[in-house]
Amino acid sequence: MSKKPQHCCGFFCIYYCLKFAVSFLLIGQKNECMKIGVVCYPTFGGSGVLATELGLGLAKKGHQVHFITYRTPFRLTSFQENVYYHEVNDLNYPLFEYAPYETTLASKMVDVVLHEGLDILHVHYAVPHASVAYMAKKILLTKGKYIPIVTTLHGTDITLVGKDPAMAPVVQFSINKSDGVTAVSHALKKETLEAFDIIKDIQVIHNFIDLNRFNRQNKDHFKQAIAPNGERIFIHVSNFRKVKRMEDVIQMFNIVQGQIPATLLMIGDGPERYKMEELCRELQLCDKIRFLGKQEAVEELLAISDVFVMPSENESFGLAALEAMPCGVPVISSNVGGIPEVNIDGETGYISKVGAVEEMAKNALDILSSEKKLNTFRKAALAQAHRFSLESILPKYEQFYAKVIDKVVYKTT
Repeated sequence: MSKKPQHCCGFFCIYYCLKFAVSFLLIGQKNECMKIGVVCYPTFGGSGVLATELGLGLAKKGHQVHFITYRTPFRLTSFQENVYYHEVNDLNYPLFEYAPYETTLASKMVDVVLHEGLDILHVHYAVPHASVAYMAKKILLTKGKYIPIVTTLHGTDITLVGKDPAMAPVVQFSINKSDGVTAVSHALKKETLEAFDIIKDIQVIHNFIDLNRFNRQNKDHFKQAIAPNGERIFIHVSNFRKVKRMEDVIQMFNIVQGQIPATLLMIGDGPERYKMEELCRELQLCDKIRFLGKQEAVEELLAISDVFVMPSENESFGLAALEAMPCGVPVISSNVGGIPEVNIDGETGYISKVGAVEEMAKNALDILSSEKKLNTFRKAALAQAHRFSLESILPKYEQFYAKVIDKVVYKTT
């Protein structure tokens, strides 16, 4: 037999090995310093918080992060190295009763990807961001550019909006057309797979917290102003929507304050606030409950609190409860969604069935029954928080980005 084919096989073997090595190095370079587009709602909700904090964390590691949204994310409060903001402007035209935000967002995505040379788009919330990203991807293909899309599911895009028959087909299509999909809890992944016909693998990457920001600070002077007579401080943080069950917070607190001196801080704002203020007047608790509205420095209020209350009827994760834990605040919560993945019953706090107000009050009183027991819960909450630190979770996103980009390299070579 001729030896020539052996030489050819050797040549092609070397060629493909070199090609693989070059691709691997390119992926590694992208992983070391990627250009990442982040599309999110710039509001006080959990998805906006996660998207902004993730972007800032990536920027600190040297990645170039481009936020694409209609308003500066509320936690993007100052200049940050490697962080860019691209505003999506409303299209004011008399023909449109409602400005077509999705169209202008898609155009802005195309513009930023092309002119900033983005490596990947990370969109938070399936509707409308994932569907708009798909439109932008198809436009970019006509210009010779393939942009991989990662979609992160946060909760209400599946549990509320997504299940609406008017939205469901778009949600399902958008998830299946993403290059990579993540969910913030195992509970949300399970609910997504039950609600839709999903062919994409969904990777769970939990929410996280920045322990440099959220920690047990010495704010004795602040605590003295809130609780001058040594009252126990309860705190609730939410967007004041029905699903958060603020009435349960107040009714539970009413039971507790009848047995021990206590005060309640209600942080946030939303459609149910007026009703909750009316309930406080009916129960004659206005001198013990303070409605403080939206607070950017919520960590300062958490630092002086003794118990965090989250009786929600639906939570994909429970980020607000997690933010309380590194401040050494035990959590009284319901047992729905992803909350049990955060709040460990009997260790970091207690969990109860939705609406079990009397049991929640009993559990809160148990935590506060002695300083020794309270400190035990505080230490457990802090330890649990470290499992969800930014330093622990952020590399998982970097690895996921690299995996998605890896697939695209082989798809286009």
